[in-house]
This record gives sequence, structure tokens and C-alpha cells, in this order.
Amino acid sequence: MLHRVVRRVSRVSSSPLSLPLLSRRLSIAPEVSTASCGQYIEEEYNDNAHPSAVSGVYQLPGTLQLEKGETLVAPEVAYTTYGKLNVARDNVIVLCHALTGHSLVHQYWDAMVTPEWTDKYFIVCSNVLGSCYGSTCPTCINPLTGLPYGPEFPAVTLRDAVALQRQLLEDGLGVRQVQAVIGGSLGGMQTLEWAFQGQDFVKSFVAIACGAQHSAWQIGISELQRQAIYMDPNFRDGHYTSNAPPNTGLALARQIAMVSYRTHAAYADKFGRCQEEAAQDDSLASKHGRYVVQSYLEYQGEKFLSRFDVNSYLALLHMMDTHDVGRGRGGVGQALGSLSQPSLVVGIDSDVLYPLSEQQEIADLLPNSQFAALSSPHGHDGFLLGQEEISELTKKFLAENVE
Repeated sequence: MLHRVVRRVSRVSSSPLSLPLLSRRLSIAPEVSTASCGQYIEEEYNDNAHPSAVSGVYQLPGTLQLEKGETLVAPEVAYTTYGKLNVARDNVIVLCHALTGHSLVHQYWDAMVTPEWTDKYFIVCSNVLGSCYGSTCPTCINPLTGLPYGPEFPAVTLRDAVALQRQLLEDGLGVRQVQAVIGGSLGGMQTLEWAFQGQDFVKSFVAIACGAQHSAWQIGISELQRQAIYMDPNFRDGHYTSNAPPNTGLALARQIAMVSYRTHAAYADKFGRCQEEAAQDDSLASKHGRYVVQSYLEYQGEKFLSRFDVNSYLALLHMMDTHDVGRGRGGVGQALGSLSQPSLVVGIDSDVLYPLSEQQEIADLLPNSQFAALSSPHGHDGFLLGQEEISELTKKFLAENVE
């Protein structure tokens, strides 16, 4: 049974191990026009899902000043914690999720929250600002207007997201120091921005399958997805309704993304040139035949419709495109060269979206870094499908450099 979460927490007690508990179940709220702050959790979250998981929503008192000049009033960030915070409040690991992820790490990156991790560390994962899994996003009510932000949601950057997450850690959870920040893809970009919070707060970081800045190649793929959405007549410049959302555009955007996450070899191995039995009708599929890969992509697109809001997806695509660690810091080389923390940079040898050369560049520019290349046939998705190997690499890195 799913339950709607309505309570908000702004601050917790200063006593050790006291955490704001919202609920042990998060809810699905697919009606964009009526959800006060949209939450799309794809699986039921029950007490047996993970024995140490606690989920909550932190609300920042006052306003958050955004990098591009606008402000958000009392923004919220949804989070899940695993394990227990120690008395010193410093046994903390921050996990950063990818583009369409959420704070329930055990549902998609469970190798990072096994007892070996949670018996030792207090692990925190926050839903990134702009995402529709419980944090302030376009489906949320703008307190200044009483209406959903919709397309008027301000442009947010990774630095804005990290600033809000730090408020959660320090003011909401009472964290004094973070042992490591770990993330892949969009989460890796967040991880790099976390490193600039200073070694006194972030002792080390592990950046996976990302670059130091979003390249023209990656921006181009984002733009293809945006154009697919814009061309849907139901989009209406972002003023769509829950009764007639731009499902065709969002499904096509997801299909474009799914191709970029894998490889030629992975598709050849999984689908080959296999065809489905032709339908006996006058459709184009019946006339030309239909390949299995077509059905797979169509399925992935349709599946995505029930778990993501369109304006939120666009907000995160734009957030990724702004990614540039060198912005305002003298360029990429100077910026990365200023980070003294021990770091581990991990790439996937078959990643066509964020190629291995980008992770190698980051590692070369960081003064205290290790580099690891994972061999995987799965492309960008290798950082999730190869999570056990990443977990072992990270444990070894922490044992040698932080603990």
C-alpha cells in the first residue's frame, strides 16, 4: 500500500543520531496539476525494502539564492538515509543519483548500501533540485503564487543543487564532515561540485562516468530530447495539463536517451536483427515488419511516462548542460588543480555518451587522484550494471586514502 507524504521537516534536534523521520513509505503523485510537490516512486517502498532506510523531506528556512540570480522560497529536498550517524557526526557518505534517479538508492544501486557499508557509514542520498521525486521542482506549488511553477520554474544549476543539499546535511541532519561523495553521470557532476565545498567538509570524492564540463556532443543529445518534447502539440510551451500531457514527446525523448546509454555491440548482442511476427492489418508495421529493438525502445518510452514529469525532465537536461567546473574558477584546469582531496575517477571503456577520455582528463588534472577504467559492454549504463565492481573499487580507495 502506498501512502502520500505530506509532512515537512525544517530542522532536527542537535542530539546525536536524531533524524527527521517523514515516513517509511513514499508516494506516487502522477497528477501534475494537483500534486503540491510531485513524487514519482516507481516501486512500493515498505519496511522490508531496506532495514536501515529512513526517508524525509527537509525544507530550507527562508530563500535559496540561485546561481543565475533568481531565488527559491523555502525550497525542499527529499532524502533517504542508510545506517546511523555516529556521535562525532562525521561517518557520512553522500551518494548522488543520476538523471532520472531518486533518493531510494537500494532500488537501483543496492551494492552501495549493503550491510558492509551501512554498518560503518551513515549514507545520505538527496533527490536533486528540479527532480520530481520529492524535491522542489516544476510540479511544486510556488509559495509566491499558490500555483505550480510549471515552465516558470527558475533555471537551476548543479551548484544550486549542491548548496541546498549541504543545507540539508548541516542544518537538517547535523552532519559535521563527509568522508566521501560518490556519484555517477549527473551524480558524478554533482560529486565534482561537492569537492569545491572544501576538504574540511568533503574529505574525498569518487566521480564516475562524467566529464568536467558538458560537451557539445552531450548538449546535442540533450537538445534532441528537448526538441522531441517541444514538437508534441500537448506541450503548449510547458503549460500542459495532467489530463493531456505531452506523452508522445517525452516517450521519444526517453528512447533517444536509451540509445545513448548503450552501445552498438550491446544492441547487436541483445537484439540482433530479430523481428516480431507481423500484424495482419493495414498498419505500416505490418507492411514493413517490426524489429524487436523497436518494441524495446517503445516499451522504455511508455514505461517512463508514469514516473517522470516533462518540465522536471527539461529542467534537469538544462542543469546538465550548464555543467562546467571551470566556470568562474579560471577554467577547468585551474579549477580541478585546486582540489587537494584524495579522489577516484572511474570511467567505462565502452561509454559513448561520456567517453573514457573525459574521465582520464579529470584524473590527469586533479593533483591527488586515482583513475580506474571498467571494462563493460553496456556503455554508459555500465556504472549501474557494474555496481559491484564500483563498490569494491570505492571501498579499496577509502581504506587506502581516507580511513
